[in-house]
Amino acid sequence: MNDFWKQVEKELKEQYSRVMAPVTDSFTHEEIFISSPDGVKLRTEIYKPVGIEGPYPTIVQRTCYPQNEPLSRMQSEELAKRGFASVVQWCRGINGSEGTWTPYYWERYDGMPLVYWLDEQPWVRNMGFTGASYLALTGWAIADIAPEKLKTMYLTVLGTEWHTSLWQEGSFRQDVYTSWTMENVGKPIAADYLTSAKYFPQVHVDEDLWGCHLDFYRDEISKPSRLDDFWNKGKWGTIKKVPGRISMPIHMGEGWYDIHVGNMLQTYAALTEESRNHSMIRINPGNHMFQPVIPGQPRQEHAAMNDHEEMLRWFKTILIDEKEPESGLDVYRIGADEWEHYDSYPFSQSDSVRYYLGGSRLMPVCEENGSRSYTYDPMDPVMSHGGGTLFKLWDEIGSLEQPEPDFRQDVLSYISEPLQEDIDITGKIKAHLFVESDAKDTAFTMKVMEVFPDGKAYNIRNGITTLGFRNNADTRQAYEGGPVEITIDSWDIVYRLKKGSRLRVDISSSNFPEYSIHPNTDTTWSEETSPIKARNTVLTGRDYPSCIELPITD
Repeated sequence: MNDFWKQVEKELKEQYSRVMAPVTDSFTHEEIFISSPDGVKLRTEIYKPVGIEGPYPTIVQRTCYPQNEPLSRMQSEELAKRGFASVVQWCRGINGSEGTWTPYYWERYDGMPLVYWLDEQPWVRNMGFTGASYLALTGWAIADIAPEKLKTMYLTVLGTEWHTSLWQEGSFRQDVYTSWTMENVGKPIAADYLTSAKYFPQVHVDEDLWGCHLDFYRDEISKPSRLDDFWNKGKWGTIKKVPGRISMPIHMGEGWYDIHVGNMLQTYAALTEESRNHSMIRINPGNHMFQPVIPGQPRQEHAAMNDHEEMLRWFKTILIDEKEPESGLDVYRIGADEWEHYDSYPFSQSDSVRYYLGGSRLMPVCEENGSRSYTYDPMDPVMSHGGGTLFKLWDEIGSLEQPEPDFRQDVLSYISEPLQEDIDITGKIKAHLFVESDAKDTAFTMKVMEVFPDGKAYNIRNGITTLGFRNNADTRQAYEGGPVEITIDSWDIVYRLKKGSRLRVDISSSNFPEYSIHPNTDTTWSEETSPIKARNTVLTGRDYPSCIELPITD
């Protein structure tokens, strides 16, 4: 075992021990193969405590990541030492399991035989299912068809609203999904990631640069409308309906700068009342690994969230103590270094604060009419730096120090005077803009920042929209020129702007590779072959009251 895994094992033991002390030093480990209905046999590992009388509370996990096999083993061993049985199954075509690996396709079909087989085993007292990211998907895929002994799930950093994770109003979240696809197709891909993400037409990047044909990727990059049957029928339609069909308690863990927090919050809101009354969502200021990514904040003593510790505590409460778990939303307020509890989501809005754009300023009132224009070149996009839906660009995730205002000709910065009091943002920041373009379609982005008294700016939230899918349109709409009003939404945030800081917003037309490069045509992005430049304009003033809206909630 190398030094990295030794350190992981040390930390895991410490974390588990803060919740439960070991009750035995011994355990058994066996491997069996459980057949799916089509006869494909899936490698399944079973750990049981020795010296502890069964039946056992049992923790179940299904995984597609062989590189994390040491972690799965460590978790299973530490669970067994605390009186749990642990079951780890490898997904179809992965790490000894038979069949062909096809992302997402088999998880309901293969997961159901496992949990129903366990339900019949006399050594299983009750079950909890756990998983993060793709592993959480394997849990959601079967949550509505769970057998009697499966009492709860602990699922983190992925929900059931897949369209939300992949698209925002006509823009594809490339740094999440293009990069994940390149790393998880079952074969090495030598092509450069950023070159791949810039490729036109993107729908042919699999064959042209990667040397394979991937129907699942082609489908998902070609369906911008959330009303498309692709998102509402078949595998994604089935998974989307799961929260509205379950009654068991679910624990959801997230980070404000994780790639799936918007997805997870929608999933929480979609739970049945019976399930939601016993379910919990907990959100720290972290990335996909729950690591806090708010380096500019002087106070973050309470920012950390220990996922392993939370998981064990949740299962102990339900499976061993047989008690009702806590419910609601526990969320970290960035800037205040405080955790707050809410009983429901969406957060109830009691007020909002608007700052109007004018010249290069943000102001509490509109002034005279004005405008600012820039040329957006798809071949020279603004590169992502700081954001909530980044994955491959790991060092760019979070609330990071930003460049100076107007750092490019295609970035328009607007800055307020120093704030006279703290402002607690709770919910979705929005930009309401009046814009025009000489293109048939284009994108507009916003990035909202806090500028501290020392002049350093740190991003809070960003968002994007397109003229074709402006104002949260379900399907593409035409743009025929002239000024139009658009709204750019962000995902929720709980954040304290401090007295003495300034508010800054940058408006542009690209944020790559967090979002796909808009080609400035009315062709679906993934099918476009010839991007063109666009001249885009933001209008301001009394006739065009472009503004940033900050939600203030109870």
